[in-house]
Amino acid sequence: MAGPGCGHDVVIRERKPADDEAIRRLNDTAFGGPIEAKIVEDLRKARLATIELVAVEADEIVGHILFSALKVTIGAEMIPSLALAPMAVLPGRQRRGIGSELIHHGLALARQREWWAVIVLGHPDYYPRFGFSAAVTKPLAAPYSGDAFMALELVPGALSGADGRVVYPRAFDIDA
Repeated sequence: MAGPGCGHDVVIRERKPADDEAIRRLNDTAFGGPIEAKIVEDLRKARLATIELVAVEADEIVGHILFSALKVTIGAEMIPSLALAPMAVLPGRQRRGIGSELIHHGLALARQREWWAVIVLGHPDYYPRFGFSAAVTKPLAAPYSGDAFMALELVPGALSGADGRVVYPRAFDIDA
């Protein structure tokens, strides 16, 4: 899958186990420390990593995104949901559309695989361009709130209703 918005030489593909060390280095570099790489590792160990993509340019992994299974309930009903986190692009390759392509490809796979919603804790000026909205998460009980806590309903109305709750897996507890 070539990313049309990020140049003809960037390919978006699913992660392979052989990519893991490069993904760890990428996350460490992009985020300035090991927290996000540990989240990725812990989500894989817990078998919650559901959609994981890399952006490859000249045989180098320059971007990575992970969507993991997330426990979301509306009333007594479990809603098939994903957390989008983390997403990283090498600092020298940012602002070239690589992150956008990773998100577009990941959301397309989430729709194909019949997930109902995606939740992200991210920059409120970036994620709304993909359809994410903080308004959708306002009625949900969750450890996060505010403009950076956003959701995208892949199935319209998936997150509407009474008594909504989001429970993040232990991997996201950076104090653990």
